[in-house]
Amino acid sequence: MSELPADVAKALGELDTPTICNAVEVVVPERRARGYNVRPLVCAHPNLPPILGFARTARIKAQHQPEKPQDSVGYYTYVAEGGPLPAISIVQDIDDTPGYGAMWGEVNTNLHYGLGCIGLVTNGSIRDIPDSAENFQMLAGMINPAHAWINVVDWGAPVNVHGMECDDGDLVHADMHGACVIPIASAADVVTEAQRIAAREAILIGAAKEPGFNMEKLKKAWAGMAQLH
Repeated sequence: MSELPADVAKALGELDTPTICNAVEVVVPERRARGYNVRPLVCAHPNLPPILGFARTARIKAQHQPEKPQDSVGYYTYVAEGGPLPAISIVQDIDDTPGYGAMWGEVNTNLHYGLGCIGLVTNGSIRDIPDSAENFQMLAGMINPAHAWINVVDWGAPVNVHGMECDDGDLVHADMHGACVIPIASAADVVTEAQRIAAREAILIGAAKEPGFNMEKLKKAWAGMAQLH
């Protein structure tokens, strides 16, 4: 990741997305209620580790036959060469009925993965789950069987996927829980704050697992958490 120190990228990749959200809330308070999906997404491969990459944004339609041919060369060139890698496709389905046709299946997951894209976040639909690229994660609004008139309307512009506003080149973290945009300038601070959160939570969870846990021990654990800064 050319825009991130390697150690920061590695540390972010080892965290789950809820922990990322918790840390972003503290580090960038104005993003406490934005920058992540607020409606559920289907996770195609919940056993895959979290993914971290730079957004390649696009908008798609499938419900009606397109009026002009799709610029496949332009779109795939953007995926491959439109910014630092690895990439994550952030795709907004703008049909009146999102998910009417699936862009993502056996073919497109393999094409995108081969071009350096490691995953997808979309409000649209996906298919061919068993035959999709082995390490390509997909978070989608639904699973549907057909592709209908699927076509890419445009790319490289801001999109909104289930409430997550995302611009081209944004740093995105995703796992089975959902997706979150990480302000790149605050990425190292997010790692530091996530470590603090984990240390505080370990005190509380450890106390809860001890025999005889009660309110007095809970209050003591809270006091111990407060001492960590």
